[in-house]
Amino acid sequence: MNLNLDIDEETAAKVSKIAAARDMTVAEMVAEYLTGMANSAAGARLERITRMREAIDRGEGELGSPVRTRDDLYDRPYRYYYGQ
Repeated sequence: MNLNLDIDEETAAKVSKIAAARDMTVAEMVAEYLTGMANSAAGARLERITRMREAIDRGEGELGSPVRTRDDLYDRPYRYYYGQ
């Protein structure tokens, strides 16, 4: 994949020096950074979210009853003690 970046000359010069110090090209540094992002926890989270949204769009999965009572929403152990 080819990627064009539009950065100012000062930034490009600084990045070129950093790349040279690492014995890399600027393109290799950018590729390494983007690969790291794609393989990071954030990338994995985004992938899970995407799969979840696709499943929702397809109507997969059991969502259960949309109607909930107050007792369904809260654990009320005292009602068992007092017979309510």
